[in-house]
Amino acid sequence: MTQAIASADTSRNLLIVAGAGLLSGILTPLLPGLLDRIAGVPADARLALVAIPFAVLVFFVVRRFSDNPVWAALLAAVMTMIAFVCAVNAAVFIDGQSNGAEKVMRNILAGLAGGFTGSALMALGVALLPAGPRSAVKWLRMVLTGTLAGTLLALDNALGLDQTSFLYPVWQAAVAVRLATVLRP
Repeated sequence: MTQAIASADTSRNLLIVAGAGLLSGILTPLLPGLLDRIAGVPADARLALVAIPFAVLVFFVVRRFSDNPVWAALLAAVMTMIAFVCAVNAAVFIDGQSNGAEKVMRNILAGLAGGFTGSALMALGVALLPAGPRSAVKWLRMVLTGTLAGTLLALDNALGLDQTSFLYPVWQAAVAVRLATVLRP
């Protein structure tokens, strides 16, 4: 009986994490227009600030689903912002390297590269926290999910989405849920 209650509570918590991931993913593409008004801030620093909604979610997921102290959850949030910058830069780099390929293929490759980079750096950063699982196998699902969800970049570009996105809400919700399941005792 208690196992059924715990299972229902865990499912509800994962739904809350997924919903928060969708919300942070909706807010993410809205921030660049606002942050572009800040003068004198380097582009990568502004890009890191775009990741604040997801970094806040990661902070709460690390606090709720692990025994990490507050400083470790803050470190996970900062690592999330760094991973976001690296993911965007990886996607831009791969897009530039695949010059000559069709636009859809370039977007798929760039999305795969960005999704992999972001989720892998997040997994590495959280795994190194005091209460982070050290098993690479546990993190593989999160990295695979983030990599595959990165292909939604092609859909966003095909639809010409700028202030809205399919990529960010789906990617952030999926990776947040995977993070919660990895950290769950």
